[in-house]
Amino acid sequence: MKYTALLIIIVALSAAGFYAGRKRAVKVVNREIRKLHSLPGYYGMFVALWCGLPAVMILGLWLAFESFIIMNLVVSAMPSEISTLPPDRLSLIVNDIRNIADGIVAADKVDETLLSAAAHYNSLQATGFLALVTVVMSVCTAGIALSRKFILPGMRARVNVENAVKVLMILCSLVAIFTTIGIVFSVLFETIRFFNKVPMTDFLFGLQWSPQIAIRPDQVGAAGAFGMIPLLTGTLMISSIAMAIAVPIGLFSAIYMSEYAGSRFRTAAKPLLEILAGIPTVVYGFFAALTVAPFLRELGGSMGLDISSESALAAGLVMGIMIIPFISSLSDDVINAVPQSLRDASLGIGATQSETIIRVVLPAALPGIVGSILLGISRAVGETMIVVMAAGLTANLTANPLQAVTTFTVQIVTLLVGDQEFDSAKTLAAFALGLVLFIMTLFLNIIALYVVRRYKEQYE
Repeated sequence: MKYTALLIIIVALSAAGFYAGRKRAVKVVNREIRKLHSLPGYYGMFVALWCGLPAVMILGLWLAFESFIIMNLVVSAMPSEISTLPPDRLSLIVNDIRNIADGIVAADKVDETLLSAAAHYNSLQATGFLALVTVVMSVCTAGIALSRKFILPGMRARVNVENAVKVLMILCSLVAIFTTIGIVFSVLFETIRFFNKVPMTDFLFGLQWSPQIAIRPDQVGAAGAFGMIPLLTGTLMISSIAMAIAVPIGLFSAIYMSEYAGSRFRTAAKPLLEILAGIPTVVYGFFAALTVAPFLRELGGSMGLDISSESALAAGLVMGIMIIPFISSLSDDVINAVPQSLRDASLGIGATQSETIIRVVLPAALPGIVGSILLGISRAVGETMIVVMAAGLTANLTANPLQAVTTFTVQIVTLLVGDQEFDSAKTLAAFALGLVLFIMTLFLNIIALYVVRRYKEQYE
């Protein structure tokens, strides 16, 4: 909360710098604005950037390194028998100190050493924040004072401001790129550790999934089997059923609402359809487990079919209903974005409305439609709650959608539930499954880009 207040102060000072810079620009030319190289607002933005950017950078650096610096100072001030402990035991003590300092652990339940260290931690935090406020205020004030001196009639304020904004946008893009790279490498390193314990061929081509590790050398029935094929088939089966439901219904509803429906019907129907996107997935899971699965079991029994109480068909049907609004809404927006002139030209040469939709509108909207379908597939592959409640946790290697199956995401959640040690193959298997999911998503993106590029070349 205190850092939020400090950020608000920085924004307020930057706003004051904006008005000060604009006023200064008007003053140096005696209100003859045409003598300025740029509009007065650019001079104000120049001063505001000099005021706010250095202060925000200092605040960000302090937030990134505050805990590390303060905790090192606290540990170094503790007795040598504690400060020289092994890293694993020292990290436990550090967590205890943080919990005491934050009031999570009652002070009367800990020893005097940890209590003193927590008090020292709070004192350093308070001192550090006061120092941070002083530095930030000084930097803001100095930024306003110095930047105002640079304001002259020939100063290229617009160029400087636009270059600064361009650098900010590049930095924002780099943050997204480096975040993705960090995620990939963090998962990759843990996956390499997993493959040091379990052979890669056993994981990629194994037909059994039972990630149970023996706790004792003489324990029976817990050797562990880490074949991902049952999980892969379950994921593909449920996702295929879901997309078989969602793609035609979503696409046809988008075509109807954008090309055939009247404005009154569209105004009422589209919000009702998009309500499905706002329903929590756990509600869909309840619907699948309590309504759809019993209905399918009874229907199958009347037809002589043996349908499990937890089946891929029940999970896929409900998941498809959940994905319909994503495909429908995005496809509708993309189809509406197609220029009306293309429709008019097609109708003008004698094409019917259906021919215009098939041969003109849909090809023009193909990139957006492919993107919406890809988003739906990603949502289906990453769904967890519906699968847990409707398809179960059993890793069956089967092509029968009437049987219980499980998916990658369900097993990742199962493996990481509770207190886990990240040294066992059981826990590290979750990272290997995550890497496989990442590669699957990347492969889908490559296919989508290839299809769109090839079709656009034919269309153009």
